This record gives sequence, structure tokens and C-alpha cells, in this order.
Amino acid sequence: MTGMTAAVWTGAGLRRGVALLLRFGWIEAKSCGFAIAVFTCLALTSIVPLPLPRYDALLICMITVTAVLWRIGWETGREVGVIAGFHLVGLALELFKVQAGSWSYPEEALTKIAGVPLYSGFMYAAVGSYICQAWRRLDLRVTRYRPVALTVLAVAVYANFFTHHFLPDVRWILAALLLVTLRRTWVHFTVDDARLRMPLALAFVLTGFFLWLAENVATFLGAWTYPDQEHVWTFVHASKFGSWSLLVTLSFVLVASVKATEGRLYGDRPRPSVSRSSG
Repeated sequence: MTGMTAAVWTGAGLRRGVALLLRFGWIEAKSCGFAIAVFTCLALTSIVPLPLPRYDALLICMITVTAVLWRIGWETGREVGVIAGFHLVGLALELFKVQAGSWSYPEEALTKIAGVPLYSGFMYAAVGSYICQAWRRLDLRVTRYRPVALTVLAVAVYANFFTHHFLPDVRWILAALLLVTLRRTWVHFTVDDARLRMPLALAFVLTGFFLWLAENVATFLGAWTYPDQEHVWTFVHASKFGSWSLLVTLSFVLVASVKATEGRLYGDRPRPSVSRSSG
């Protein structure tokens, strides 16, 4: 009898876990609305004949997507401001990396500056949009967060993407310092009526992995080209997974600075109730 009861509880727990995982995946997919729109634009412009250069068409598409998502209330005005900030941070990195030969945008366009099409910043903006959306939809809170230390390290990580071209690459040192800084930092989130948590460092690693997968899709659709993809498309090197996991720390810090002013950063403070229909 005891064994049967344990089996029932185990089965119920498993079903509950699968249900929460599926629900979590659905919320994550909805949080990627801006990114999905970006990939849709990339796919359509790669197969549909256009009356103007593709990069220019992509810029128009992504400005339109941003305006529509704001108009229908998918993104708040503050979140659009965050997206604009990500766009500028991304463009700065793009301008440097293209000049350094790390990757290229081979197609012609009117809206290119120093070899970088202006639409490229929206791909970084998609990351910012995802974090904002996930924060709101999952009611994220962070405990034992060290804002000064993490901000300094995040800025150092971003700077290293520039300086490693002419100074020693210190990304592994920075990664170790991040792990030490975040060793007791947890991110709490709500899925239906369950309040869950995971280490913030693990959240960075998981986000970096999915960004690496997205990068493979983006390069396949011709968003940009790495030197080893000039003649035939190949998978993006696995080292980029680590690069994204590091770079997402800056993304998190930028959004967290906004959430702190909203009073939605510190502490595990779930809402009194979570409606299934609102997620």
C-alpha cells in the first residue's frame, strides 16, 4: 500500500513538473515576441523580392515592429526605451567588430555606417525585449543581488570584447569573478501558482546557450556573416556560447537598473495571485 501511494505521488509530481515545464516554455515563447518578429523579417526578406536593398527593408520592418508592439501594449513605453538603449550598445559593438574583421555585412544598403547596417542594433534590442517581457510575465525578483559588483564586472565584460583585439583576453578571469560574485544570488519566478527559483549564474548560462542557437539561425538567414561562412554556411563556433553567456550579464544589468527604480528587482515578492490567462 505504501509503495502504491508513493507511486501515485511520484506520478502526480511528474505530471505536475511536465505541466509547469510546458507552461514555462509557453511564457518564454511569448516573451520572445520581438525576437520572433525579427526572425520573421529575416526569413521573409531572404525569399521575397524587394524593391530596395534588403538591409534597408529590414530596418523599416524592425522600426515598424517596435512601433506596433508599443501601440498594442505588448511593450510599455519604458521597455521601448530599454530597447533603444540596447540598440545603441549593440551598434557600438557592431561598428568596432566589423572594422576588426570579426564578422561582416556583405550586402549593399543605403542605411550602412562604416559597413554596419542600422538594423543590426535591433538584434541586440530583441535580447533586451526578451528580458523585459520575461521579467514582467514571470514576476522576476532577485535575492542577494550585488548591483555595484555585477555592474562593474558587466562593463568589464563588454569592454573586453573591444580590448581583447590588442590586449590580453581576460574573459575567463571575468567569468570566474562573475561566478564568485553570483554564488549566492538567486532569481525567483512564477509559473502559474508555483514560485520557483534558480541561480542567476545558471540563468545567464542558459540564456547564452539559446542566444547561440538563435545566432546559428540568424547567420543561416544571412543576418551577418562570419569569415568561415563567406563561401558556405557553417555552424557558429561553440565558443560563441560562452561569449553570449558573458554578454548577457550587461543585458541583465541594464534591465535591472530600470526594474530597481520600479521597485521590482530585490527580494522574492510574488504577487498575491497569478491568473492563468494573463501569462
